[in-house]
Amino acid sequence: MKVIISARRILAAGAAMLLLPVLAGAQEPVKSFDQLNTRLRVGDTIWVTDAQGREIEGKIRDLSATSLLLDAGGTPQDLQAARVATIRLQTKDSLKNGVLWGAVAGAVTGALSCLLNPQCGGDDEIAAAVSLGLAGVGAAAGAGIGAGVDAAIKGPKLVVYRGAGTQSAARFSLAPLITPRHKGVAVSFAF
Repeated sequence: MKVIISARRILAAGAAMLLLPVLAGAQEPVKSFDQLNTRLRVGDTIWVTDAQGREIEGKIRDLSATSLLLDAGGTPQDLQAARVATIRLQTKDSLKNGVLWGAVAGAVTGALSCLLNPQCGGDDEIAAAVSLGLAGVGAAAGAGIGAGVDAAIKGPKLVVYRGAGTQSAARFSLAPLITPRHKGVAVSFAF
């Protein structure tokens, strides 16, 4: 009986992990063109919003402390720092988190498929062994599916430069809040 109780606690912890919000470790945008070389490289595709609100997509051909030369659809665009409001860069999504989340979801699903089925082995030790086996198979399948899904997803466009006097966007956060006595949702706004 101890084996099943431990397995259930592990499964409950795995399920709780799926409900926790993922923390983002985004860097603050730089505020000076001479710092852009810490975030951008020649060849990166970026989205530039100018002072009038027009957006230009292009590949960086040259980057200096006062200007940016883009190849925007075959047309060179020379943008002076004073004309640029924001610069965004699309990040690449790591496959690691997809593999991890897929493996956890697959393991939990595989183990629960036996633990919650009353016909899965009459002996507690056999049921625990079958559960762990199904958890392993589920983790492997889930990791593969998670990697495939993550490979298809492009990362977010992060603001890497924000000119002086440019307003930042409002932010909204929503996360589950589960304690032994309360269940709810944590909501936060930032302006």
